[in-house]
Amino acid sequence: MDKNDVDDTEEARAAKSSRNNRRTVYVCLAALGVMGAITAASPTLYTMFCKATGYNGTTQRADANTHKVLDRTITVRFDSNVAPGLAWTFEPDVNKMDLKIGETGLAFFRATNNSDKPVTGQASFNVTPEIFGAYFNKIQCFCFTEQTLKPHQTVEMPVTFFVDPKMVEDRDTASLSEVTLSYIFYPVDRPAATADVTGKPAKNGG
Repeated sequence: MDKNDVDDTEEARAAKSSRNNRRTVYVCLAALGVMGAITAASPTLYTMFCKATGYNGTTQRADANTHKVLDRTITVRFDSNVAPGLAWTFEPDVNKMDLKIGETGLAFFRATNNSDKPVTGQASFNVTPEIFGAYFNKIQCFCFTEQTLKPHQTVEMPVTFFVDPKMVEDRDTASLSEVTLSYIFYPVDRPAATADVTGKPAKNGG
């Protein structure tokens, strides 16, 4: 085999390698495109994925608390925010709560509609550290449904929750002693008459 044959072989191998690399890039780009299209076309699928895995701090939903209570305390902090365009005041009744891991907790958030018309909002939520998402369970929560407040109405909205004791078996969460539950209320553009207020009027509310 002369030098020209060797050069031709090397060029052929390089060309083949280049084609394979391009093919791999195209496949990856196509896969990303499909995933992006699915997410854009069906946010529900993305939401289901987050709920199932706790991804991005997404909490879990439970019908009841059947877990044992551990002799170990965890601090749950509460954070509240309102998105631009929603004329509400929204805040927790208490900023933090200490409870046993596995114990059922009950917290209230207070919302006030500061506008002169009925307004509907929907709360988005997560926990931090995000790894806690797989172990933070809500039994009942105002965030499960849209909320409509009458003009200048104030309501107390409950959330019932517990921290799954399995967190102590996970080396990533076993040593953690504090978690923050955060909410942000967004405005919902829909007729107010079709939504219900699930909270209870505050003692000093309208």
